[in-house]
Amino acid sequence: MAGLPLQLVVGLGNPGPEHASTRHNAGFWFVDKLARRHEGWLKPEHRHNGDAGRVTIAGVTIWLLKPMGYMNRSGLSVRSFSDYLRVPGEQILVVHDDLDLPAGIARLKQGGGAGGHNGLKDVISHMGEEFWRLRIGIGHPGNRDQVIDYVLECPSAVDARLIQEAIELAVSEFPSLVTEGAEMMMNRLHARPPAQESPG
Repeated sequence: MAGLPLQLVVGLGNPGPEHASTRHNAGFWFVDKLARRHEGWLKPEHRHNGDAGRVTIAGVTIWLLKPMGYMNRSGLSVRSFSDYLRVPGEQILVVHDDLDLPAGIARLKQGGGAGGHNGLKDVISHMGEEFWRLRIGIGHPGNRDQVIDYVLECPSAVDARLIQEAIELAVSEFPSLVTEGAEMMMNRLHARPPAQESPG
């Protein structure tokens, strides 16, 4: 089974220590953990307005990028860096928080709309829709009027643990994406049942 020919993994988030632990930074958390797992690191690339680095996974060199222009300007950084590397959209994976999935769930898909996510919306405006997405569930506040505050807040201790567990699973399964393809990783991610919160 052929692996997915990824060249670039982008994590979406907001820069600065005040945002580091907020739900909207789940994409940053994934990229940081993937870099550490494969002995890589990111450094500022000012001409692309992001932090970037590369890792070798299953013998394949993959670039990592964290746009540093705030969420709603992520696309500028992705376009600049992908043009520099000459990477087409279908060989890019964008990792982002997702309100429509419960905390503890990660899902992989290709293409589609932004689903109200401002970072995705901006990436789509610069790159089109053909890139892959890894959706990290953060849960929903239950009221759409609370969404803006919700994504910019730190998750509860329980949700933080569940989100990190989903990220850990996705990082652990990432080599299968490179070697065996999207369907294999999808099956492994999607086989995980939604986690149950502990009472109290």
